[in-house]
Amino acid sequence: MAILYTRIVFLLFVFFLSSSAFASFSPADEYLVNCGSDVDSTVDNRRFVGDASASKVKFFSSEGSIALKGENLALNVPQIYRTARIFAQQAKYKFNVREQGTHMVRLHFNRLYSSKIDLNDALFHVTVNGHVVLRNFSGDDKDSSSDFESRVREFLIWVDVGEVVIRFVPSKDSNFAFVNAIEVISAPKDLIGDAATSVSHDGTEKFNGLAKQAMEVVYRINVGGRKVTPFNDTLWRTWVPDDEFLKTGDGSSEKTYFTGRIKYRSGGASREVGPDNVYNTARVGKRSNGLVDMSWDFKVSAGYKYLIRMHFCDIASKSLGRLYFNIYINGNLAYQDFDISYAADDVLASPYYIDFVVDATADDNNSPSGSSITVSVGPSNKTNVDEHGVDAILNGVEIMKMNNSMGSLDGYVSTEMILSTCPNRRNLSIFIAMLAFMCIFMSFYIVTQRKKVKDQYGWTKLSMDILEDNPKSGNQFAARKA
Repeated sequence: MAILYTRIVFLLFVFFLSSSAFASFSPADEYLVNCGSDVDSTVDNRRFVGDASASKVKFFSSEGSIALKGENLALNVPQIYRTARIFAQQAKYKFNVREQGTHMVRLHFNRLYSSKIDLNDALFHVTVNGHVVLRNFSGDDKDSSSDFESRVREFLIWVDVGEVVIRFVPSKDSNFAFVNAIEVISAPKDLIGDAATSVSHDGTEKFNGLAKQAMEVVYRINVGGRKVTPFNDTLWRTWVPDDEFLKTGDGSSEKTYFTGRIKYRSGGASREVGPDNVYNTARVGKRSNGLVDMSWDFKVSAGYKYLIRMHFCDIASKSLGRLYFNIYINGNLAYQDFDISYAADDVLASPYYIDFVVDATADDNNSPSGSSITVSVGPSNKTNVDEHGVDAILNGVEIMKMNNSMGSLDGYVSTEMILSTCPNRRNLSIFIAMLAFMCIFMSFYIVTQRKKVKDQYGWTKLSMDILEDNPKSGNQFAARKA
């Protein structure tokens, strides 16, 4: 009996540890909306609520919107991409939030085929809490590698007030806006810190105020590993392999995999910052393979600052204190002699990340097509070199565009400029109706006033004794004439 009791206690203890270690993130605010659908849909074990259901809370505000169902869709198209909500005029979704801080806003687009509406005519702007996040957007993703042309645009928005407002504005009267699904989720407190290291030709300096910047996720890369889907990420993110971005030849870098437990700890990266599937794979560089630097190149839009988050987890070293390396951004030294053991509190396989900010400028030819960001890791003079030693390592990279001085993530425009140049058709109709009413009212008022003046100052009926042609008194007018 004592042995059985001991086993039960042990199993409960193991279960408690496993539950604590792999407990999923539970956000204070979470809205998942299946736009244009009257039924709820489940994708990756997540329930998206249909916004066309009469029994559900109405999130959007737009009279005359259309719920559209796609036609001739492949069987593998997820349910949230089978319907869309179409807006022929300015519209908004409003979500009440309970928690102040960064919120993840994901907008899902899939240009459905429909015999009723041609989505090729879609062209619109999107704003989120006063930030222009998309401008003259068509919802098209020409670079999509999936069987259906879907696109997820993800933004990180700081929320001071108690709501997130997403506006859709058709670019012209002949265009319309659409969206297939929306996610609004409060982010973990440790996802975006307030400070980073700014890197330029002049060196490095501290960058403050990062947390309240609006940002768009441009790249999320799993270095040395496979694609990570939302199902395998605690924040339902997608990480893509790094192969197409790697500039260094494959012969000078090696992929490495780790089958042990990733040791998350206080002060390091949490599972919400980066999942196990990112930290248990990496690329490592070795000078024995002729390595100088491992580099990755990313195309970006010029004229913005970018947050570059680099993820590290030493899953390759045999012992502590042997791996030092340098970090470069666009060829500029961002961190010299990075001691990954010290950063991880002398724990192997313990994740850590560093945030850098860089100002992306146009290339030498001032090409309007944009610019590029290159991130590199290379050997340090402090590295203990041996035949099997590792000289550099990188597990993941995230690149996020930061809003410009206009508060925009897509062009040098403000929300006020967008709304003023793209009038709401409903508001225009109301204005015309009000103008017509005012004209009728003013006409009625003028007629009334004229009648009133006529009553006060017009001809009055003369006395009968004056008007009568009496021989005794005579006609006064005739007498005056005479």
